[in-house]
Amino acid sequence: MGTIHIDLFMTLDGVVQAPGGPLEDTEGGFGFGGWQFPFFDEESGRIVSAGIERLDALLLGRKTYDIFAAYWPNAAQDGDIAERFNEVPKYVVSHGHAALEWAGSERLGQDVVAEVRRIRDRHREVHVFGSANLVQTLLANELFDRLNLWVHPILLGKGKQAFAGGTVPTNLELIDPPLANSKGAVLLRYERLEGTPSTGDFTRGER
Repeated sequence: MGTIHIDLFMTLDGVVQAPGGPLEDTEGGFGFGGWQFPFFDEESGRIVSAGIERLDALLLGRKTYDIFAAYWPNAAQDGDIAERFNEVPKYVVSHGHAALEWAGSERLGQDVVAEVRRIRDRHREVHVFGSANLVQTLLANELFDRLNLWVHPILLGKGKQAFAGGTVPTNLELIDPPLANSKGAVLLRYERLEGTPSTGDFTRGER
């Protein structure tokens, strides 16, 4: 069985909507599309590229898929990233029936939970980028093994949230020291652990 990685670019108040550009996702009147751009630097690019090199499949919601499919097949200037994205299988969660024209794309069936488990059994390392609605399904069903969170020093106050609701109480372990880039964005890598979170009581002097 492989692993499923959720890769999120998020603000300090948990917003994940449209980090890449103004028209990426304007749902709900969101007017801050492209908020990530001022915080990206060469170190961020190097780390993101290294993660992409390891994946052997993409799992995407339909909106993120459409954004990727419109860009990456014609992005020779992006070298190894474009090559990797174009060569690996792309699994798409979609309620529509429009054609999936990006080579190597497959629409998943209606039982998303069963389909994701099938994908995890088939691949070594599956990555989810963006796909805010799909991420909620994965979190609610504990269908992830790693959370890779780029947290940016900005507060937006509105927009789709990384952890909007339905998340199952889960233990996580920080598997690498946090990495901060020159613009103040911090990468946190967590592994999901079995069991439910423990509690204590400071008023009883427990440690």
